[in-house]
Amino acid sequence: MAIVYLIIIGAAAGFIATRLMKLETDLVTTIAIGIAGALIGGFVLRALIAVMGWAAGFVGAVLGAMLLIWLWETYGPKRK
Repeated sequence: MAIVYLIIIGAAAGFIATRLMKLETDLVTTIAIGIAGALIGGFVLRALIAVMGWAAGFVGAVLGAMLLIWLWETYGPKRK
């Protein structure tokens, strides 16, 4: 069940993060960014999740996805 939760929250977080960062991506990339961001945010904000519940997990997922987008744009392949 945790995997399904991760995919759903990750997809939503990826959608929001790509819109906040003004990044145009396809659906699969958006979901992948969100899931990776959910993993990153979940690990970093684990203590916050224990205190504030699922809302903190969602915030962490969005922040993690935004961090991943920033890293991709900064260090990823350069487009012409």
